[in-house]
Amino acid sequence: MDIKVIEDRISQYNPQSKNDEINAFKEIAQEIALFGLSRANLFKHAAFQGGTCLRIVYGLPRFSEDLDFILFTSNQNFAWHPFFQELKLEFEAFGLNLTAVDRSSADNVVKRAFLKEDSFAQILKLSYTRNKSDIQSIKIKLEVDTTPPHGSNFEAKIIDFPTPFSIVAQDLSSLFAGKLHALLCREFIKGRDWYDFIWYVVRKTQVNFDFLKQAIFQLGPYSGEVLTIDKSWLIANLRKTIDSIDWKRAADDVAPFITKQEQSSLQLWDKAFFMRYVDMLNQEEI
Repeated sequence: MDIKVIEDRISQYNPQSKNDEINAFKEIAQEIALFGLSRANLFKHAAFQGGTCLRIVYGLPRFSEDLDFILFTSNQNFAWHPFFQELKLEFEAFGLNLTAVDRSSADNVVKRAFLKEDSFAQILKLSYTRNKSDIQSIKIKLEVDTTPPHGSNFEAKIIDFPTPFSIVAQDLSSLFAGKLHALLCREFIKGRDWYDFIWYVVRKTQVNFDFLKQAIFQLGPYSGEVLTIDKSWLIANLRKTIDSIDWKRAADDVAPFITKQEQSSLQLWDKAFFMRYVDMLNQEEI
């Protein structure tokens, strides 16, 4: 493999802006990283989850930043550094320069590492001229939950680039439950979460309530409370959350991760817009 493979891959995205092009390259780097992690046997111990999983595995039409994972069995001794050599080898196969740093500590439940590639601007033939003020490196954060809530479901999936390989991913119902937990419990607002919410609702995605319950009770403002986590509780708390959000700020968060053509839809974002999708969810069998 060589750098021409990546250039051809970027062209398949048909980027319409400099931002689209850098998002395309970052996603390609994410796929190469997943390939390296697969070859290093990460998926014997963990499953892919989060927004990038939703994008790469299930077709979410927005780009994402990080690679998130969930262990099958709790293990706070998990470490990222044993996977670094395979990751570096896979990037080197394309002529790319990867730096990997483990940022975890022994008392971290979520173990983090950071990957950085800083050679692409010099070696790739890109469609849009890049200036010194433009992004000169891409960074990918790896995160794994070492004490995950119980109740998640998983499935084997095939990713086709850079060559077909297998991974294990959370299924859509569990991913939706994890997203709902983030919507209700995250300490800050991410517009990307609400973009994903629409995507799930429009596709009539089922909710893994077993996983949602365990996550609600384990992490966030509801932990330790005596609650009945069911559809009625979910709808009521989504409506309460929607009522408190600055939707302009939320739209600004997601804008860099979607195409220019789609960004006009962000002008619709307000309380009434999202209440409509909660009403749709309420009418569905979830």
